[in-house]
Amino acid sequence: MKLTVFGATGGVGGQIVRQALDAGHEVTAVVRDSARLTLVAPGLRIVTADVTDPAALVPQVTGRDAVLSGLGPHGRKSPGIAGAATTAIVQAMDAAGVRRIVVVSAAPLFPIPEHEALLMRCLATPIVRKVLKDAYADLADMEAALAAGDLEWTSFRPPQLKDAPLTGVYRRIVGSAVPKGWSISRADLAHAMLAAVDDPSTVKQAVGVAH
Repeated sequence: MKLTVFGATGGVGGQIVRQALDAGHEVTAVVRDSARLTLVAPGLRIVTADVTDPAALVPQVTGRDAVLSGLGPHGRKSPGIAGAATTAIVQAMDAAGVRRIVVVSAAPLFPIPEHEALLMRCLATPIVRKVLKDAYADLADMEAALAAGDLEWTSFRPPQLKDAPLTGVYRRIVGSAVPKGWSISRADLAHAMLAAVDDPSTVKQAVGVAH
């Protein structure tokens, strides 16, 4: 496939780029700072662009089979970037006639499962939601931008992300958080996102994924 990846310098986005290239796909990596992506590989094109400018993004998504985004809030350095960038990406895809997009969000956007342990339901999860409320509000804006359009979108909502090797072994639930799913590696999350590109069961769905 011909893929465009946003957030390619991040932990998840970088994994998406590498795994896509390993699978033989052509990848256009759209970054804000090309110095942060030093990867050189056949089939890879690195483009520097303002990810909040739809006009700048149209050429980067035109003719692509799908778009994947690893963009997310990173503290004070990029407040609101997921919502603003995704709004621009959606507009660019509409202009280019590209339909499929897979993004990364976060598990706390799901309702707290009734089967969750009492400590998690009443203490840990509410505290995390409060501490990271701005980040989750940004991701909620991102998902709202997707839902407001008619693209074939999928939002992956992982729990805690970790740096660990790719295993290809994880649990995935369409429309719900994974029971007792505390974490997942960035590599396995990227694997799940790439696998969902041509999976119709995930279209216009939030997907829980965890080890």
